[in-house]
Amino acid sequence: MPRVRIVHTTEYIYRRPVKLTEHRLMMRPRDSHDLRLMEATLGIIPPGASTRWAHDVFNNSVCLLDWAHGSTSKLRIVSRLDLQHYPVATELPLDPAAEIYPFRYAGNEYPDLSRLIEPHYPDPDRRVEAWARRFLRPEGNTPTWELLIAMTKAIKAEFTYEGRDSKGTYGPLHTLAQKRGACRDFAVLMMEAARSLGFAARFVSGYLYDEALVDSVDPMVGGGATHAWCSIYLPGAGWVEFDPTNGLVAGRNLIRVCSAREPYQATPLSGGYIGEPEDFVSMTVNVEVTVGEPKPEAEKRPVPPPAAPVEREAAVSTCLADAPIAAGTEASADRRDADERSFASLDLTTP
Repeated sequence: MPRVRIVHTTEYIYRRPVKLTEHRLMMRPRDSHDLRLMEATLGIIPPGASTRWAHDVFNNSVCLLDWAHGSTSKLRIVSRLDLQHYPVATELPLDPAAEIYPFRYAGNEYPDLSRLIEPHYPDPDRRVEAWARRFLRPEGNTPTWELLIAMTKAIKAEFTYEGRDSKGTYGPLHTLAQKRGACRDFAVLMMEAARSLGFAARFVSGYLYDEALVDSVDPMVGGGATHAWCSIYLPGAGWVEFDPTNGLVAGRNLIRVCSAREPYQATPLSGGYIGEPEDFVSMTVNVEVTVGEPKPEAEKRPVPPPAAPVEREAAVSTCLADAPIAAGTEASADRRDADERSFASLDLTTP
């Protein structure tokens, strides 16, 4: 039951003041039996943005920011989360009818799952399905857990992880041929492989924390990044999370923020500006994850405020990184940078 604190900072610098268009944020997780949100705040530069909350078609929490007036040469958005995570068992009990693959979803569930069962990427030669079928027992019926765990661990063992800053997600055929990719590519490959076998699967975006930091005497910042994985619907167990990048099952180290049918529907931050492409100068993103209970107030040493804002450059993390926000484009990212002064602050705990 670790206590997890996350600071996700995104900053864009422009060569001259530009007019910002509406920005869409998906950074606030929803309370559930496996996650309790203790506190959530949002810091924004420039101030003055109007905010509007909505639930999208998948019931994810979405914050919409709109600057009706003025322009800026700097955009900074800082999301701070304080939450309690309750990992679930690795192998949850399944409905007896779903313990062995193949099985059929119940008639009253199928209409709601049908679009999540359909493969979403072209595969005319059924190569993804052929790869998925290698995890089936030759004699026929295969235990469902055995099948999905084997698929999860095979991607970790046989594919090479490569962080990527470029925009977008590779299709499963590309990832299968290259045997390498970023976490979002591996999530899509497993999602499409599961769909090819008739499973309902979703793309999940959130954060990964390093279990080695749990209950440490002096928790340190580290082991954190934005991350992507998939979840698969199993009768009796419900939506179960599978992280093929790390070979994880049931979300022990995963902080789920949003889930969707396709990756573009789960972008942490999207938006744009009115101006020329050359107006864009740089983008930096920092994700810091701290695990463990906060220190008592008596143990905290006061730090005097600096005379002026101080920029601190940190290490780069490259999971779910996208291209810079330019006119009419979107971005989702996770590099590192930090400055926590002069923000318009919003409480996200109860939108």
